[in-house]
Amino acid sequence: MAQTAVVIPEKIYFKIGEVCGLVGVQAHVLRYWETEFPMLSPQKNRSGQRSYRRRDVEISLRIKQLLYDEMFTIAGAKRKLHNELRETTKLKIDNPKPMETDFAQTAQPNPGLFEEELNLEKTRHSTESDVLSGERRDALKLLAAQLLELREMLKTTQTEEATQHLRNH
Repeated sequence: MAQTAVVIPEKIYFKIGEVCGLVGVQAHVLRYWETEFPMLSPQKNRSGQRSYRRRDVEISLRIKQLLYDEMFTIAGAKRKLHNELRETTKLKIDNPKPMETDFAQTAQPNPGLFEEELNLEKTRHSTESDVLSGERRDALKLLAAQLLELREMLKTTQTEEATQHLRNH
């Protein structure tokens, strides 16, 4: 049985339903895998909902491949996955060269964390050497999008906490 390539969206956190859709298993299967595979450990928010990171989704996909495609037992899949994770590096740096751009010269005033107006496309290039490569620009845009997603999560959490505080008092 051949494993089809799964495209994982560029998000920081995934809900259990999203992971179920990506991996192709039901929620109770993912929850069971969490008990059997210690390396699969999604965070839980205050209400107990699971928040899977990209790494958790990748591990879930690998667990499914080991169990369903390669026909490993739970114990065998656990050993194999543990060995694979031990062999891989945790942080890969694709381009360790320092960036050519002097950000101190090109920096715009930073908007506050919860300010609504934020234009990611607005950049200033005074010389040709200030222009970022397309790959770096894309990486920075992805990082900015992830930061905006985190900002929204913080705003939601603050709203939930304020609502909970009002209910309690």
